[in-house]
Amino acid sequence: MKRITEKLKEEKILISDGAWGTFLQAKGLEAGDCPEEWNIKNPEAVYAIAKSYIDAGADMIETNSFGGSKFKLENYGLGEQSYELNKVAAEISKKAAGDNIVLGSIGPTGKILMMGDVTADELYEAFEIQATALEKGGADAIVIETMTDLDEAKIAVNATKENTSLEIICTMTFDKTPTNEFFTMMGVTPEQMISDMKNLGVDIIGSNCGNGIEGMIGVTKAIRNIDKEIPILIHANAGIPFIKDGKTIFPETAEIMSRSVPSLVESGANIVGGCCGTTPEHIRKMKEVVKSL
Repeated sequence: MKRITEKLKEEKILISDGAWGTFLQAKGLEAGDCPEEWNIKNPEAVYAIAKSYIDAGADMIETNSFGGSKFKLENYGLGEQSYELNKVAAEISKKAAGDNIVLGSIGPTGKILMMGDVTADELYEAFEIQATALEKGGADAIVIETMTDLDEAKIAVNATKENTSLEIICTMTFDKTPTNEFFTMMGVTPEQMISDMKNLGVDIIGSNCGNGIEGMIGVTKAIRNIDKEIPILIHANAGIPFIKDGKTIFPETAEIMSRSVPSLVESGANIVGGCCGTTPEHIRKMKEVVKSL
């Protein structure tokens, strides 16, 4: 398997997958259920999600392991099964991916280091378990995503870099201020992210969640204005969700999102995919647009 950075030199723009959480819910995941437990309780459904994105034209798919840290899993009494659930997550996506790339997904632990909820060593151990299990299961790279705390992200990167041989992607979730600046919930700027992640040797950076595709154009420009070279991955939501008749609605259709893909690419994105609310149809439309560029 070629490294993602090598493939980008050949193909310039790659397409990633879309939402997992909202897709699992559509397949029957109930509120209060553990998404990662489906890797062993309902692997057929997990495989179907992964395969649907490959069939839609994605060059890479993630694993159903976003909340696979032992801290998140402890909420379901599954903390000791972190290694197993992450390994199986990677095996399922690898089976679906064929010759395409598998990104091992690692999300925030839900613990706040600065509040004393957890120690740096405890975080490191949790991320090490995830990263090594995902590599063992067949992941080709690790995507540390939806991060807001730079210290937690750095620990996750170090745990991955020091215990696996995989490429590392790190994405953070940014909000736009009234003065057109971008910060994470914990006050991290794109400039701080880029500086620290490059110093740690991260291969690809970017942003996911929190914004529709129009919002991500601004985030991408902010990153690219600081660094002209590093590859950027963007996973946008299908718009900003709202509640209607008790249901969460994501307003951006596949057609709406795909229309903004050229602007996103022009702003500097190298890998384009979706986050919450996006579907295989969103990815299919994005792929069509990228082919035409």
